Amino acid sequence: MARGSRGHAIFADDPDRTRFLETLAEACRRTGWRVHAYVLMGNHYHLLIETPEGNLVAGMKWLQSAYTQRYNRRHKRFGHLFQGRYKAVIVDEHEPMYFQAVSTYIHLNPARSGLVRIGQQRLKTCRWSSYRWYLSRSGTKPSWLERRRVMGSLGLDERECKGYEAYMEARVLELGRPSLRRQLQEQWKALRRGWYLGDKTFMKRLTDGLKRAARGRRRESHSGPARQSHDEAAAELNLSKGIRVLGLNEKSLKALPKGSPEKTVLAWWLRENTTVSVRWVSERLEMGHYTRVTQAISRVARQPSRKHKNIKRKLAGLTATEQMLKQS
Repeated sequence: MARGSRGHAIFADDPDRTRFLETLAEACRRTGWRVHAYVLMGNHYHLLIETPEGNLVAGMKWLQSAYTQRYNRRHKRFGHLFQGRYKAVIVDEHEPMYFQAVSTYIHLNPARSGLVRIGQQRLKTCRWSSYRWYLSRSGTKPSWLERRRVMGSLGLDERECKGYEAYMEARVLELGRPSLRRQLQEQWKALRRGWYLGDKTFMKRLTDGLKRAARGRRRESHSGPARQSHDEAAAELNLSKGIRVLGLNEKSLKALPKGSPEKTVLAWWLRENTTVSVRWVSERLEMGHYTRVTQAISRVARQPSRKHKNIKRKLAGLTATEQMLKQS
């Protein structure tokens, strides 16, 4: 979760919330994240995400930076939007009760904060939560949202929407009773104040892993070489696919001028689909100083030429095919 700087709002209106979800979808495409639950509040948001590729830090940095830039551009403002670093709690994925606790906490946020009046309004009246997608019997939902694990933690099939609604509405009513609300708040204390959610065995696994990571960091550096290596490997894989789609190979790519349409669109595409730096892209594609590459990427994004558009269409076709394969 992350809060606005000095407690200020991070969403001025519904278009901002829509833009945040669009940015989250982009982050999932770049990182391979799976989102299991989310809620957008006035001055903060909550996400329950799974990171199969171990890239939480890089992904969160991109997500918050990209949304801040888009928010500032729309509202003609400058400076930080979020209050420092996000807060992350590691959840034991092998125990369904913990997954259930986090998703319930997230989906109940509108009722806890008074946005949904307990006993008068249904929880589904809140638009800016993944809860509404859990009630979609048609199966309609964003491609990056995964419902099976949360539903499964309650012994429900993904299609048993009524069962999940009954469970959540019962939790809402519990919030309306002081004694039961206190019990729920006690259960959620570890989620709000701690750094992990699991039993003692899970904590030992985490602390042992942290010790190993700390030893490795002293031997190497504090720059995160493992994460950097992963990001670059992902970019190399994307680049090799892009080169093939454009009918090029390493030799012919290298022979192209620094500012060729092929190189500039490939640079834009790598930045759209991975978390590598512009400096890495400029060096890998041999495009000269990275500041010029930044300008070239911006032109491709905002004012592409006809040739740029044709190349972008070819790469977009590759991206669309991969998304379909992931969903099948």
